[in-house]
Amino acid sequence: MVKDSQTVIEEFNDLVNMSASDLETWLKEESSESAGWSKDDGSGETIGHESGRKIIEILKKNPDKDPGKYEQDDIDHMRRVVAYCKRHLAQEDKAKQNPESKSARSLKNWGHDPTKE
Repeated sequence: MVKDSQTVIEEFNDLVNMSASDLETWLKEESSESAGWSKDDGSGETIGHESGRKIIEILKKNPDKDPGKYEQDDIDHMRRVVAYCKRHLAQEDKAKQNPESKSARSLKNWGHDPTKE
């Protein structure tokens, strides 16, 4: 069953625990580029890295997190972020134990810093 938009927004705001500026700083670090699956477009960028850039746009566009100000594209991406973070947090404790692990770096690309929990 597909979650309603309100639930997706709430879960996104709970899971994305990095600010837009924290995420921007992280995505500039070399270690952020070496975690995750590469996109199929030959750019060398990972899917998570691209997701991080979209998350920054969402956070900057609606800093007050007003549910009525999200566009459908925002909610669609928020849904992907929630699914990714929940799946990876449920599967792996390594991200919490080792902030340098590929799991932790990948989660940070998706806006979730496991060391902040």
